[in-house]
Amino acid sequence: MAYPTIDKPYGLQPINLIGGQVYAGSTRLMAIASGETTAIFFGDAVKLSAGYITRDPADSAMAPVGVFMGCTYTDPSSNQKVFKQYYPGAITAADIQAYVVDDYDALFKVAVVSSGTTMSGVTQAAVGYNAALVDNTGSTITGDSAVAISATTATTNTLPVRIVDVVPDTRNSLGSYTEVIVKWNFGMHAYQRAEGNV
Repeated sequence: MAYPTIDKPYGLQPINLIGGQVYAGSTRLMAIASGETTAIFFGDAVKLSAGYITRDPADSAMAPVGVFMGCTYTDPSSNQKVFKQYYPGAITAADIQAYVVDDYDALFKVAVVSSGTTMSGVTQAAVGYNAALVDNTGSTITGDSAVAISATTATTNTLPVRIVDVVPDTRNSLGSYTEVIVKWNFGMHAYQRAEGNV
């Protein structure tokens, strides 16, 4: 069976922990403030702001606490508890909770783009280098993120992720890979920073 074609980015997908540590796919419930206006999609990076989770734009000022894996809240229109793939924004409820993969040792599979949502690839030589995340708006139809990794790699220590492997099944005839495995770069994750409440 052939590996499916990766035709668009899908955010950060947790797959394992670095070093072969036991990984059970655990998440932490973290609060989203009532009325938070910014939508958060499945696979988006999130950060803490005044004790609440917000979307962390993929830029040089990132301070991620983890990756968003869905949410739950009491729907104000029906008074029923709902579970959603993404947080649509502007929900007024006192019990909005995000499911967050907050382990700074987590490894994530992510698509490679040249810019925006234009698919690209990297060679095996990219392993060990740092890269920027490319910020794209997720889909309100699927609830999935559209965040990706840039095909441009560097040694710059302020870049948010380190490429730790390629996904072999995505190798094309030119020898490049459209998906890679990444980890938060040391000191990037909120739990690894010396200063609190970043």
